[in-house]
Amino acid sequence: MKNPKIAEKLKEYRKINHLSVDEVAAYLREKNIDVATKTIYGWENGQTQPSADNLMHLCRFYNIQNVLAAFGYLPSGTELPSLSNQEYKLIEAYRNHPDMQPAIDKLLDLNTAETPEKPETETYDADNVHNSVS
Repeated sequence: MKNPKIAEKLKEYRKINHLSVDEVAAYLREKNIDVATKTIYGWENGQTQPSADNLMHLCRFYNIQNVLAAFGYLPSGTELPSLSNQEYKLIEAYRNHPDMQPAIDKLLDLNTAETPEKPETETYDADNVHNSVS
């Protein structure tokens, strides 16, 4: 049984990621999946649906984290927000640079009072360490 949401969401996520149909076809070719752009348009218009394997490749490429919710197989309200590749990169960079997070929060005027404070980490002072082994 066809799920009409698949067509709608494939097109939506491609556009969110600022990808052309040609770029999607090139990505699939890199994965040894030979599809014409016409086929991708058919998937997005609901004329046909991709195989489960092809759908999973597209989900990875589009950064769809919660596949079941994205395509309507879970109750409304459980879908994660749609993020582009650039947004995922920004989140990853933010997480990888905790020392810069306060400056970024201030720059973006984020209310950090709602976020729990990070536990203090122990500092290591090499000059004050004594060797206890004789």
